[in-house]
Amino acid sequence: MPQFSRSHDRPPPQAQSKNLFAEHGKSAPASHLVAYIDGGARGNPGPAGYGVVIEDQAGRRVATLNRYLGHQTNNYAEYSALIAALEYAVEHGPRALKVISDSELLVRQMRGVYKVKHPALREFCRRAQELIGQLDWFDIQHVLRTKNREADRLANAAMDEGTQRSPRLTK
Repeated sequence: MPQFSRSHDRPPPQAQSKNLFAEHGKSAPASHLVAYIDGGARGNPGPAGYGVVIEDQAGRRVATLNRYLGHQTNNYAEYSALIAALEYAVEHGPRALKVISDSELLVRQMRGVYKVKHPALREFCRRAQELIGQLDWFDIQHVLRTKNREADRLANAAMDEGTQRSPRLTK
């Protein structure tokens, strides 16, 4: 059974019944991945994409993922990023993953603090739980947007590429 690290949030009811969450304060295993994830939609809904930066436990970049998603919502894009990170961890190992997201809604929904009401997001949550069940350890936490800039850049690059826009130059 995977072990989940958590702070003060309670696990979702489906996780409680499967006993998936670890005790409060359970630390990461020596070998684990860290995935910084972000999704966005211009216009919400609108052209959407996600970005994922995956690092090893020492902070060395292992992979970057991004994808244009077509006309979708911001929450659809955020969950798509989560699923991409989980699939990467399941396929490439180690089977221990810490997810960092600037989407407070996604983090709180995954932790069971907020209900997932939208049917499409419920399916994403179900798929995420299925993938998490294939891991030995999992943690998810919220950070401010400023701590997630590279994943945001990748998500914007996916949206730019998908809409055939040139990336904006910044000074």
